[in-house]
Amino acid sequence: MAHVYISAAHKSSGKTTLTLGLARALRNQGRRVQVFKKGPDYIDPVWHSHAAGRPCYNLDFHMMQQAEIEDLFARHASTAEISLIEGNKGLYDGMDLEGSDSNAGLAKLLEAPVVLVIDCQGITRGIAPLLVGYRAFDPAVRFGGVILNKVAGPRHEQKLRAAIERYTDFKVLGSLPRDGRLEIVERHIGLIPGNESAEAEAKIEAIAAQVAERIDLAALVEIARQAAQPKPPATATTSPAAPIRIGILRDRAFGFYYNEDLDALSDAGAELVPVDALHDARLPEVDGLVIGGGFPEVFMAELNANASLRTDVRHAAEAGLPIYAECGGLMYLARSIHWQGKRAEMVGLIPGDTVMGERPVGRGYAEVRTTGQGAFLPAAGTTLPAHEFHYSHLENLAGDPIYAYDVSRGHGIDGRHDGIVYKNVLASYCHFRGAGPNGWIKRFIEHARHIARNKSAARAA
Repeated sequence: MAHVYISAAHKSSGKTTLTLGLARALRNQGRRVQVFKKGPDYIDPVWHSHAAGRPCYNLDFHMMQQAEIEDLFARHASTAEISLIEGNKGLYDGMDLEGSDSNAGLAKLLEAPVVLVIDCQGITRGIAPLLVGYRAFDPAVRFGGVILNKVAGPRHEQKLRAAIERYTDFKVLGSLPRDGRLEIVERHIGLIPGNESAEAEAKIEAIAAQVAERIDLAALVEIARQAAQPKPPATATTSPAAPIRIGILRDRAFGFYYNEDLDALSDAGAELVPVDALHDARLPEVDGLVIGGGFPEVFMAELNANASLRTDVRHAAEAGLPIYAECGGLMYLARSIHWQGKRAEMVGLIPGDTVMGERPVGRGYAEVRTTGQGAFLPAAGTTLPAHEFHYSHLENLAGDPIYAYDVSRGHGIDGRHDGIVYKNVLASYCHFRGAGPNGWIKRFIEHARHIARNKSAARAA
């Protein structure tokens, strides 16, 4: 269960590119590689899953209890030869001034040696005090080495290596050049998802080739082997339940799902039925429907053109089908999407129009309290952690909506409320963890199963 933490001095240092390359390069050596991503990220894990050939899992202090992080990590790291944990932002960044929720905090929790990725643009001798400061800031963090990124050329690299060797005890594991071909094009909400990019595989292989040539993989593996062994995972207990079919929109427009949540749906007895909102003309026979986030605005013309599926979803919801939707899912269930001067009709369950803006409306960690509305949520007054990142907002919202949440941190729908409830539909801008004791999945499946049993009994009668 060797593992190593990939971090940096600040965001956009190249951690994701390097982690992709390391995962594929190590996989190409025949190793079983498991990747984890710190924080509430949907996009990077899609790429990491492609690179490693197995699902990437999120570790998040805000969304998970410490014991849950340790258990999830141990459960999946135990089936791999080496695990890579990619941090977010900088090593010491976090909401807590004491650093309990920082990358350093997670590295210490998992007892993982840290490899720092340094963006070397515009720096030479100055790299030495940076590294010295990072080591001195928290002596409990164990560093395994440093990787030099965006190096201008051999002379630049020579100066960097000389300064590191002269003033620090960091081991240089290699370098990557400043090369636009290694970059992954970004969009307004982050990296373009690997499930959308037709060139994702070629891009990953190109990055892996550079990593294999320029990074000392053997040294990295040896550093990872020096990590302390994590606590053994808790023994999972599942009780047999009647099978249930849950549709899930998974296509180029909708793809924001935590792999842990997909596992939790299956563990709860759900048969996941994929639905392509762009091309499937009919909604299959399902007992519930999940619509995650994504980029519906980018594909709003195709979603609009698929009127038969939109009609099926609307009719199914009116007939009582349980539907859980987040962010892009809310946009799909709304009356329309407006973006770049164009308008496209959507499902029309939510009597409002979603309008895309140039800047984020809600961004970052959020926290809500349940109102007691919604058939598959915890009791009123329960505090739930969440996160949001949306450029759209609702306009022309008719009637008097029923809200599932009061927002105590974040924006949600209007700065005060989130989670529109309509019959058995719940649609929110906030993203929530589905697994765990306060997650929505277990209650959603139980509710869908109850409705399915009632329908079956009615048909029999």
